Amino acid sequence: MKTTESIWFDYHSKLYSFIKGRTDENVAEDILQDVFIKIHTGIDSLKETSRIESWLFKITRNAIVDYYRARKVTAALPDGLEAEQSAEKDSMRKEFYACIMPMISRLPEKYRTAVLLSEIEGKPQKVIAAKENISLSGAKSRVQRGRAMLKSMIYDCCQIELNHKNQLISCRKK
Repeated sequence: MKTTESIWFDYHSKLYSFIKGRTDENVAEDILQDVFIKIHTGIDSLKETSRIESWLFKITRNAIVDYYRARKVTAALPDGLEAEQSAEKDSMRKEFYACIMPMISRLPEKYRTAVLLSEIEGKPQKVIAAKENISLSGAKSRVQRGRAMLKSMIYDCCQIELNHKNQLISCRKK
């Protein structure tokens, strides 16, 4: 049976990298510490030592989920703040559409239609399939290919900065 100390030496780098890939670097150490506390208190419950790595990653995944659950904001926003955020989002959305619509218009017709219906109008792919008189898998393919073409166009003309969750932080013209 491995000790918590030997597990630390053998797995702490792997687990830290796993956590860091799913959270902010600032909280990765805290989550890792919580993971090792759980490992220390639960090591006796591990029946098959050959499955230790999967057991460790299961504990780690659960700790990450616990972290995100605890962070959920349940308090209501102060009056006026919600309206400001909504107006700011609308403004950003309009600016984004003004930038991206010329690119969408350059897509081949079948991909342009799929991207417009899916991404701009928010239509489900089932609806796109029915409207275009194609199979659901055909609609999915068109949307995915259209997105890929659009992404390529965006990266060709813009410098994109993403956060650790792959969300857009900034976009500047090259």
